Amino acid sequence: MTPATPYVLVLYYSTHGATKALAKVIASGVEEAGCEARIRTVPKVSTVCQAVEEDIPAEGDLYCSEEDLQGCAGLVLGSPTRFGNMAAAMKYFIDSTLNTWVNGDLIGKPAGVFTSTGSLHGGQESTLLSMMLPLLHHGMLIAGVPYSEKSLHTTLSGGTPYGPSHYAGGNNNQPLTANEQDIAKSFGLRVARLAQKLYD
Repeated sequence: MTPATPYVLVLYYSTHGATKALAKVIASGVEEAGCEARIRTVPKVSTVCQAVEEDIPAEGDLYCSEEDLQGCAGLVLGSPTRFGNMAAAMKYFIDSTLNTWVNGDLIGKPAGVFTSTGSLHGGQESTLLSMMLPLLHHGMLIAGVPYSEKSLHTTLSGGTPYGPSHYAGGNNNQPLTANEQDIAKSFGLRVARLAQKLYD
């Protein structure tokens, strides 16, 4: 069922808060376009057994439901970099989206990706590319950051044509730069406008 008004799902996983901060700026761009930004996260996973979390987190953003995903008009997916790839928690969630894939719920909807890294050359672009692959399998239309975004030309930290990124530093002590914020906000605006144009 299509919701009465379109929303862009800003779905992220964040360990120390850097990816979450980037998600919030992207969401502000979505809302500037006049579209709802539905911010959701995913729970941690354990290396020894399945992590068991309450359905509603004690604090912070809600966990993403199947309905949140299926009903979105656009999707922005964010994860910190883990050895040049998305974090296990995000991959675990994506691996659970078989029903959404079988039903074709995301086909033809715009999507994009974002990340944060502890080191400047810590795999930002490979993480973003790896996150695009399941979105392509879902039939989504990938939106990047065009070079008409001036901050792509001047950034000295995060920011790529594949999607917004943030260099958080080894101790996670680097705040979002002005360029990173500009790229993230314009990216949210772009995905929302695409979603509005494609919304049935």
